[in-house]
This record gives sequence, C-alpha cells and structure tokens, in this order.
Amino acid sequence: MPRADRSVDVLLVGGGISSVRCARALRRHGFDGSVLLVGNEDRAPYNRPPLSKELLRQDLPDELLAAEPPAWYARRSIELWTDARVTALDPDTRRATFADGTNVDFERCLLATGARLRRLSIPGGEGALMLRTVDDARRVRAAAAGAPRGAAVVIIGGGFIGLEVASAMAALGLHPTVLEAAPNLWAGRLGLSLAAWAADQMVEAGIVLHLGSAVTRLAGGAVWVGQERFPAAFVVAGIGVQPRDGLAMEAGIATGDGILVDADQRTAHPAVWASGDVARLDGRRVEHWHAAREAGERAALSMLGLPVPGTKPPWVFSEIAGTTVDVFGDATSWDDERWARDRSVLAYLDRGHLVQLAVIDSALDLATARGLVDRGASVHELEDAVMRSFDG
Repeated sequence: MPRADRSVDVLLVGGGISSVRCARALRRHGFDGSVLLVGNEDRAPYNRPPLSKELLRQDLPDELLAAEPPAWYARRSIELWTDARVTALDPDTRRATFADGTNVDFERCLLATGARLRRLSIPGGEGALMLRTVDDARRVRAAAAGAPRGAAVVIIGGGFIGLEVASAMAALGLHPTVLEAAPNLWAGRLGLSLAAWAADQMVEAGIVLHLGSAVTRLAGGAVWVGQERFPAAFVVAGIGVQPRDGLAMEAGIATGDGILVDADQRTAHPAVWASGDVARLDGRRVEHWHAAREAGERAALSMLGLPVPGTKPPWVFSEIAGTTVDVFGDATSWDDERWARDRSVLAYLDRGHLVQLAVIDSALDLATARGLVDRGASVHELEDAVMRSFDG
C-alpha cells in the first residue's frame, strides 16, 4: 500500500552511510525537527566495505553490516523508509514524489543516491556476477561455495573491488585469475610501486594476474581475451561505477559526472545538498566510505548554519591477499615514489612534499598518516613520524 503524503523538515534520499551520518550529525548538534531517511533497498542502511572482504569469506549476519542498530533510528526519532524510490524531485516547491505515488514535502533535502555499477558491454557480459549490494555479495559467496575446491574463477578488473574479490576467492581455496585491461593495476592511478607490491602479494596467494588484457566475450564456461581462453566456474566483474545523478539532473540541479557541490555540500539549489558517491566537489568524486561519512556530516552542519570543517584527504582502506593497505590522498601527479621501512609506507612526493601516502598493515598510525598528507609534510617529517611509530 502507498504511504501517506506528508511533510518533513529534512528529507534524506539514499539508504547509505552518508545519509545515516547526516542524520546522526543533525541530532548530535541539537536539531529536533522531523527527519525522514529513505532508501530503495529492502533493508536498513549498511556499510559496504565488508561486502568485498569479510562477507565473501564468511556469512556475516546483517547486524554486523548495519550502519546503525535497528533501534537507533527510533531512539533518535529518525523515520526510516526502506524499499522506497524517489522518482521525481521539485526543489522549487520542495516536494519529492515516490514510485508508489506518495508525495513528501520538505524544507531541506540531501541527495545521497550513490552510484550504479558499470556493466560489461561485451557478448555474454550479462553472465558475470557483479558486486554492489549485500545480495550481490551473497550471490558471489554462494557461487564460491558451490564451486569445487581449486576451481578456476575469473575476476574482470584490477581495481580495489577486483583485487579484494580475488583475495577472498583465494582464501576460500579457489584459483582466481584477474584480467585487467590497463597495463597496471588500478589503471595506473596508484603508481608503479604500489602496483608491484600488490602483484607480489597476489602471486604469493596463488592469484594469477594478466595486465593489458581486455576481455572480449564470455562464452562456453570461459572468459575470452581475443583468442585466448580462460576457463571459469564463475566470473565476477568489477569495472567501476557511475553516479546516480539522474534525479538531480531531471530536477534541474547542476550535474556533470555527479551532482556538483561546493565545500559545504550545497548544490546549485538552496534547498538541496548532496554527498557520497554521487557528489562532485572541485572536479572529482570520491567513491569511498570515509568520504561519504564525512560529507554527510558536513551537509548536516551546513543545513544547520554551523561552521563546516574543510575536506580531508580521501582515505580508502583495502585488503590485498590478507594484507591491509590504507591510501591517503587522491593525487593526479607526483615526481617521486619512495618506500620507507621495508616497504611498509609508500610516499608519493611532489618536489619533496607528500601528496599521497600508502600504509601497509597499519605500519604508521592512520590518523597521523592522514594528517601528514593534509599538510603536505616534507620527507623529513614523514621519516620522523615513521621512526616514532616503529620505536613506539
């Protein structure tokens, strides 16, 4: 049955961590108006990072994935609608229309609609498993559980998702092969040094890597790269995402590979903010958990007219063959890559100053690492921090 039409003070569109953190920050800073959080999945908001890591290795219960416990929403007077899809937004009249015909009027609205998977546009591409939701992850896990031990599987894509899925498959006793179209892992965005480190980790875990291998079709229980055949019990594709910015675009809000926002997460319309994977600030979108969480909190402060802290360097956490790696920063160029302390900390330098940093197995305090990148620390400052970390 359709829900009843109603009005709220704040409407949060998107059932992910960014909306949850916006709601949390609103309440934490004393906002006592009505808050409605809506998501189009049939479950409460959850954290996505475990989907390509822990959830593939073991069947985690939903409560361990939840962004907040079920009772949290009622305790904070946050109304939650699941399986609810906004189909139209009129920011001038401040009204959202849902797929079931319900209308919700609002004073302020956050668009945290996330991103959709890029699909394989090759013959047979629809046969590849994808990974974005809990249901996707459980399908991949079920495929792994149903495959004979030692079976060959193929992962298409050598980015974070592809490497994490391959690592999980190896941990389950399968034989994964990663096919990456670019000549380097992460399409070269993290440089040659970290790519070489990751390749070494994968080889030790029994993962086969083929770079410069653009998949041309899936057929006959195999993945094809031209005339070369890679047999596979199943295939997982992780080739990136696209922002879900259609709702904003149709509402006349400025977009361009995402919803354009300022440093306070404001869109071009004064009643609408945006955060998470769909938001584009200073010409870039950051598709990672920490950025989504922090952007939701900044949006809440902006809605309340409170001071908004500056953005921090992006932070992505990953696992490669059982080893953790945290990358701070999102540099597009640097003139030097330098390892410290037995390949445990990798500095990306531009004229002797940090523009990006990779930390292996938490070899350096992570808050310290992020702070070093944030202030563009010198090589000497980094060396001192690493020394203190190891001495401690």
